[in-house]
Amino acid sequence: MNFLTDEKLVIVGAAGMIGSNMAQTALMMGLTPNICLYDPYAPALEGVAEELFHCGFEGVNITFTSDIKEALTGAKYIVNSGGAARKAGMTREDLLVGNAKIAEQFGKDVKAYCPDVKHIVVIFNPADITGLITLLYAGLKPSQVTTLAALDSTRLRSELAKQFHISPDKIVNSRTYGGHGEQMAVYASTTKVDGKPLTEIIGTAEFPDKAWEELRVRVVQGGKNIIDLRGRSSFQSPSYISIEMIAAAMGGKPFTWPAGCYVDDDRFNHIMMAMETVIDKDGVHCKEPQGTPQEQAELEQSYKHLCTLRDEVISLGVLPPVNEWHALNPNIK
Repeated sequence: MNFLTDEKLVIVGAAGMIGSNMAQTALMMGLTPNICLYDPYAPALEGVAEELFHCGFEGVNITFTSDIKEALTGAKYIVNSGGAARKAGMTREDLLVGNAKIAEQFGKDVKAYCPDVKHIVVIFNPADITGLITLLYAGLKPSQVTTLAALDSTRLRSELAKQFHISPDKIVNSRTYGGHGEQMAVYASTTKVDGKPLTEIIGTAEFPDKAWEELRVRVVQGGKNIIDLRGRSSFQSPSYISIEMIAAAMGGKPFTWPAGCYVDDDRFNHIMMAMETVIDKDGVHCKEPQGTPQEQAELEQSYKHLCTLRDEVISLGVLPPVNEWHALNPNIK
């Protein structure tokens, strides 16, 4: 098998459904022969490793450990799904306190055991905040840490394809920005449906305004719908998308769906949020999305919600005040 790299990839939270699927996906995609599985729950972790051994992958070195130092030492790439998962009736934000503390310790562990890591993808919720905490405590550059946000855009693509009874491939540039939560900004102005701008279809007999608003709600509550249908939170879609993200950072095909990234500019300050991004071997590159005044206002509201979550984490003592962030991580201005 040909691999993108032979450098070490660590899957954090590998005993869980997302983590175990990430590990298998990474092996099937040929990212690297050097994969380490980490989870503090040793029995289930060993079970995942055994299943992967039984797959009969050729030319790979799968290791597993419940020792975080052993797992991270020498790591060049990490995907972390190691937080608590959403349950029925919960929002992503309900996980804030516990997962913020997990992210803090993870960032400290990265700084201690693999300061030369090249890229980290954080996907445990609320991902915008856990990614921000990881970035600050790991001491990495903003280009080196991304969070899962593309899942919202792919859900928009899926809902539009079902609405118009066409192949998802005919839905182009579907986009959501801002937070990976129910306050996300869902954009219509970027999207084309079978070559036609979505904004020209909304409000017509084919797609009345009410139908668009109902579709927007389905996108925003896409994760809740999976829980309702399956009795557990999503694991296949976040697993695949997160591995596509880390594959891009390894030098594979650039990842062009929106990703969560650190933003500090004239409009948005000291936050991790979904922007128009590209991930490649040099890390994540972002630019602010352009949209209608209403869409831009929704993006501002999403940003304000993220600031509220960030400030709550600061009040809990998980993060220091913003004016002290540079002392914690010199790469943050």
